[in-house]
Amino acid sequence: MLKMKKVTEAYDLKVFTDNGDYFGDIEDAIVAGNKVFGWKIRASKNSFLSKVLGSAKGVIVPHQLVKSIGDVFIISKSAVPSTGSAEEAEE
Repeated sequence: MLKMKKVTEAYDLKVFTDNGDYFGDIEDAIVAGNKVFGWKIRASKNSFLSKVLGSAKGVIVPHQLVKSIGDVFIISKSAVPSTGSAEEAEE
């Protein structure tokens, strides 16, 4: 059965990848029209995201990469930013 939630209920939820890695915390939702377009995820202390991003504060994950929302967010591992592969491809 599909359960409906208010967007505000998702704020500050923990975000995990489908591999079980702690990714960060939900900071805000990006809404276009009446649909959720994406989620701002804050790089929390000791999260995988803070280790990968360094000084950046977070990322925006498209809603299509969210697998499940409940007591925690589960996102696809393809949402995880790569470490320098884009820079290597440009060289």
